Amino acid sequence: MFFILSKLILFLIAPFSWIVLFFFLSLFNKNIIRRRKFGLTSFILLLFFSNTFIFDRFMNAWEIKAISDDKIDHYDAAIVLAGMTTFDPKINRLEFKDRTDRLMQVIRLYREKKINRIILCGGPATINGNDTAETPMLKQFLVTIGIPDDDIVLEMRSRNTYENAVYVKPLLEKNFPDGKFLLVSSGWHLKRATACFLKNGIKVIPYSTDRYSGPVKFDIDYLLIPSTATLFNWEKLLHEWAGVIVYWMRGDI
Repeated sequence: MFFILSKLILFLIAPFSWIVLFFFLSLFNKNIIRRRKFGLTSFILLLFFSNTFIFDRFMNAWEIKAISDDKIDHYDAAIVLAGMTTFDPKINRLEFKDRTDRLMQVIRLYREKKINRIILCGGPATINGNDTAETPMLKQFLVTIGIPDDDIVLEMRSRNTYENAVYVKPLLEKNFPDGKFLLVSSGWHLKRATACFLKNGIKVIPYSTDRYSGPVKFDIDYLLIPSTATLFNWEKLLHEWAGVIVYWMRGDI
């Protein structure tokens, strides 16, 4: 039930949903004054949520800051939260999406011998649970590029961030007693993820990847020109804020 509710909340808080709602209210409202107000509201929301400068300032304040490589100690394992690929059965191909930086950074850390093993964490991502499991395919990819099978551990039951921590804990206790762990996820997701792991008694060092915020710039296009990509990037941040509130109410963090 919680999994279904989280998907519904994501739709309801999406800025695009708000913009479309007020736009249609402006089209079909018979009261001229209300029609203008709804239309203006839709336009203001569009300008606000498509402004890259505004989005970057909010995201910069929220994201976990990245760790400099020279400050990274040696760790027993890196826990990588999945959700970065899709699988096309028609062409038998695993295709990588925008969160793939999580995996790329971990591969680099492994090659540089800063981590001993890689833990891939995540199960079915759809409501019915019938999608192809992602983590076994990620493991197969890592094996094909030369990472030994024995150095890759899978957790394939979790469907959300809290379950990531719940289901990976027994694996950590079995394979890495008293181990030191990096928790690898997107910068905008790490606050909630780290809180879930700490709630379950798992000490981790957050390792930020796939960051969206950048340095302040004063280019005209950055400051003033609307961006459709920025409009949809807001969904990630708003989803995280909603997730933190829901998890706090449930006692998960």
